[in-house]
Amino acid sequence: MADERNFRSTYYEKVGCRSVEERKSLEILLKDKPLNVLKLKQFCILFTVPNIHRNVLWNFLLGVTPSYTDSCKYVMTQREAVYNDLLRALHVIRIIDERTPKHKVLYAMWLLETKQLCLGFDLNQESPFCNITEVLLQFFDNDVEIYWMAKGFQENSQEILEEMGKLTDLTSTILEKEDNGIFIHLKSCDILHSLPLSKWYGSFFAGVLSEPALIRIWDKICGGSIKIVIFVLIEILRTLRRRILRCMDLKSLLECIDSIKDEQERADLIVNKAIELWQQNKGHNEFILQTKVKTLI
Repeated sequence: MADERNFRSTYYEKVGCRSVEERKSLEILLKDKPLNVLKLKQFCILFTVPNIHRNVLWNFLLGVTPSYTDSCKYVMTQREAVYNDLLRALHVIRIIDERTPKHKVLYAMWLLETKQLCLGFDLNQESPFCNITEVLLQFFDNDVEIYWMAKGFQENSQEILEEMGKLTDLTSTILEKEDNGIFIHLKSCDILHSLPLSKWYGSFFAGVLSEPALIRIWDKICGGSIKIVIFVLIEILRTLRRRILRCMDLKSLLECIDSIKDEQERADLIVNKAIELWQQNKGHNEFILQTKVKTLI
């Protein structure tokens, strides 16, 4: 039965349709008291989250809201109080003003809360938190929720950075298996081990692919599968294969990849292929095997 549902889900997504059955399953799960984190993560692993439910689901899975929905109002009141205190403090010490872009304001708030902000700190320097926040601002309206969701993604980012050694080795292994030609070319040009994997993986490709396509990958991140970032990179390289094989140094390769950040159609293609390749490599079973959850409902 699970295989049939997975096949149906893949087919519906490829033709641009939403599975009514999956949406109803999610709506039932969101009515549980308390919310079942294992089943909701499993849903993210198996399916694309409907836009209408993404805000609620991500807030819960990223630790912004509690499993007991009756407590949500109280918890969010406390979160808003923390948000306002941080914002007020930054204005008082003149780190930000009305002209500061919102994603940098949220970045400064996080730095202050985590005791990383010091006088003279340059908010313009690149940061995974800043990149993540820019994407979230494209899809959600509540600044308080965005700040706390960004903090949740930052924890996932930190997990990735701590596992970069293993992820780097796994990237090389899978690339060699899936496209030996690209692997040999990048290795022979001494590019393979110079790729900015920490930057790409740590920000979940924010700023690399267009946001509407990228958000489907972030569904899987919320579900607990950080390894999907490897398959996103592999499909970026394979999609740009002809141009990649003409790149003889890291600079030209980065320029090649940077050229696709505003191409929505190509980004959709990359994400579709990345999810498919990830599933073929047992990615969709990664979480299920760990938790031994066999059914959604």
